[in-house]
Amino acid sequence: MSGNIDFKAEIALRKSLVQVALGREDADVLLQVGRLLDTGTATWIDGADIAMSQGRIAFVGPRGSFTGQAKTTVDRKHLDAVPGLGEVHKHIESSHITPEFEAALVLPRGNTWTCEASHELSNVLPKRTLDFWLAARDAGSPLKIFPLPGSAVPPTGWEHGAYLDGTDQAGFMASPMTAGLDEVMDWPAITQRENPGHDRLWSMIGATMAARGVVEGHGAGLRDLPNINAYAAAGLASDHEAWTAEEAWDKLRHGLFVEIRVHTMDDIIKGLIERGLTDWSQVAVTTDDRSATDTLRLGAADYNVRCAINAGLSPEIAVQLATINPARHMRLTPWVGSVTPGRFADLVLLEDMDAFSVSEVWADGQQVSKGANYLLDPVKIDWPDWARNTVNIGRALTPDDFAIQAEAGRTDMQAPVLRPFHWSDEVPVRTLPVVEGLVQRDAAQNITKFSIIDRYSGKAAVTKMFWLGCGPKDADTALCCSMGHDKHNVWCVGSSDEAMALAVNELAKMGGGWVLVHKGKVTARVRYEIAGLMTARPAAENDAEMRALYTAADDVDWMYEPSFHPRWQPGFPERLAIATLTCAPWRWNLVAKSDHAPEGLIHVVTGETRPVVF
Repeated sequence: MSGNIDFKAEIALRKSLVQVALGREDADVLLQVGRLLDTGTATWIDGADIAMSQGRIAFVGPRGSFTGQAKTTVDRKHLDAVPGLGEVHKHIESSHITPEFEAALVLPRGNTWTCEASHELSNVLPKRTLDFWLAARDAGSPLKIFPLPGSAVPPTGWEHGAYLDGTDQAGFMASPMTAGLDEVMDWPAITQRENPGHDRLWSMIGATMAARGVVEGHGAGLRDLPNINAYAAAGLASDHEAWTAEEAWDKLRHGLFVEIRVHTMDDIIKGLIERGLTDWSQVAVTTDDRSATDTLRLGAADYNVRCAINAGLSPEIAVQLATINPARHMRLTPWVGSVTPGRFADLVLLEDMDAFSVSEVWADGQQVSKGANYLLDPVKIDWPDWARNTVNIGRALTPDDFAIQAEAGRTDMQAPVLRPFHWSDEVPVRTLPVVEGLVQRDAAQNITKFSIIDRYSGKAAVTKMFWLGCGPKDADTALCCSMGHDKHNVWCVGSSDEAMALAVNELAKMGGGWVLVHKGKVTARVRYEIAGLMTARPAAENDAEMRALYTAADDVDWMYEPSFHPRWQPGFPERLAIATLTCAPWRWNLVAKSDHAPEGLIHVVTGETRPVVF
């Protein structure tokens, strides 16, 4: 039985499971495996029989212990079984494919349930958050999605547009599928009563707690003990932003659930082992953000488990970090996290436990994959206009929209310049030339132009300023994208205003995605027609477009300037999509035009604004 959880139907289903467990009603399937991992004890049941009914587990025991009958018996005695893997914190939007195609991508890689961290989709379609994330499961998709509506809507109190507060969250929490509140990122709004986001954000935390939901956190850069204590005191239950074992250890010791991403996993797990951690129940592995291209190359939740094993954990504990631990943290154990009665009949069957080599995956009591192949057709969803028509710039832009005017009579102007991931309160100022009344880029100083285009208001509102070391050196070249964390306005970087206008206008025609203009011509497009963040097409099609973009970008000569972020690298500046964040540890950044910040340059902690030239 697929579909989202409905408590009335849930009780009727569980009454039936009782009868199957007692042998009074037939099971649909009796699956016989070589051994089954019990995630509650991290021990194995050798020669296990698993009886399934209506997509749920009805009975688990050693071979021959089930006293009832099954309509079908399936022999998998040569394979090990573990529960379907869960994602405690994942932005499906970062896969860039819609949930029905996400299922086809991740289920063969062991991922059967996901706690969707929805601050991206919620910034685009705030009131439709649950409508969107529950649609695929309602249509019969085997992937269970437990949404956490976005707390960062808007990302800071200094930004405008989409808005969610405690009243909205209380409504979301009425759904049994809603697990809680997505990562609380605006730390100044939590700690400063005078911050314009303070009341809104605390109202969302309160509504979540009132419904006994989980308030997820985002503690980037919060490593000192006063802030860690304050963070825990606020009720923020987790952090996925720890970069070192010391930081993870301190946060564990202050009651936080630590979610480890793969790029820090080796160091953190080894460091926690060295510190003597024996109880791993407050730890999970998580994906956070991973594109379809990277998932095809590396894996999904299965890759996270392999990384944990390679870092030194036993396979049994590594699996707990992707099953029972996140299920307990998210208060979802009645449905996921273990192969035990009443839970969804979701299992990963393994050829080699130590290598975590997936042979097949079962979901809702049926086999859904063999090897890397998905055996079902993705469910069909005709996404409505509200999901498709989300890029509303208002009109075609012109080069004048990207021009920066100089003061009359000036031959040069002073300009504050940001570099990507500018985490400092200090902003360097450079002198830039003026030509025909317009302030110019200066390639000799590694300075280009960066802009944010409001894609919601329909007012053709463009903010622009000069950035350091992140754009194209080639003439008449620009790159733009409708994925710009966390507000997800369109951003554009370019060597000419003409190229920037061309790129953004092409993106608007597609309804979102990526556009690369090189020397005056469009050389690559990637289409994200759903919410400007995803495409309703298979992963392979999105991957092909991304690879074509990478190939076209290889022909461009890109600027580069070292930044604070260790993953900012020379070449194609793909990570500009997260350089527009306004959460900790960011300080100054460019945001969409507002009454508070008409030129868009703002200190996201204090709300201070500055002119982009003076």
